Amino acid sequence: MPNNSRPRRLPHRLLALATGNWLARGYLAVFALSVVAILLFPESGFAPDPMLLTAPLSYLATFLPLAPGLEIDGAAEVSALGFWVVWLLLCAFVNAAVLGALLTRSANAASPGSRAPLSRVPGSSERGARNTARSASPRSRRIRALLAPAVDNWLARGYLAVVAASLVFFLVAAYLLPDPGFAGIWPIMTTAPLSIVVLLVTSPAEWAFSLPWLSPLLFSAGAALSGVFNAVLLGRLTRALRMREARPAA
Repeated sequence: MPNNSRPRRLPHRLLALATGNWLARGYLAVFALSVVAILLFPESGFAPDPMLLTAPLSYLATFLPLAPGLEIDGAAEVSALGFWVVWLLLCAFVNAAVLGALLTRSANAASPGSRAPLSRVPGSSERGARNTARSASPRSRRIRALLAPAVDNWLARGYLAVVAASLVFFLVAAYLLPDPGFAGIWPIMTTAPLSIVVLLVTSPAEWAFSLPWLSPLLFSAGAALSGVFNAVLLGRLTRALRMREARPAA
């Protein structure tokens, strides 16, 4: 008799999340249509950029020596194009799994291996935990519940560390270095796609002359919020994957 209690592998769980509900399938459909539009109408400018749709993971490939457009030819060019296609597909499925986790009820449950609730502590600690829970307002409890996936797993915490490092580097370059250069590209790439909107909102032309010191601060605040949003999505994905791993396979 086959063992049905064996958990599925990580690629199978990702695929199940990436195709398990209408939101994930709709994202994959939009991504596929953007790729077709780029191939059929490369000069139109109306089709959404597949790299932007698969951000922020897709931007990591720009640091590798196999990106299309480099001064290479022959077999190396074919290898670069093949790698680029595979990488974009992988990024699309990961983003679809993240969106799929948003509609997965198990993502709202506590993940296995998380800390035990304070109400289990006997004695005075238990009473103190109940008092703390009563004193917290419903709004603060909802905010903590929404932000908890961003800090209760190593994947989201590691991503936030990368975002923090990119923001610190950008602020140091913007305020301390005589020529910051392209330092802003790092927080843009690590917190995309929302950071693109943040850049457009926080960099109007009139601020460049009236308050030039304010634009980097506003952009950093917006990029930080974008990073927290992405970290919450990564945390929810991690929770959903853990719950599917613990659940017996059908």
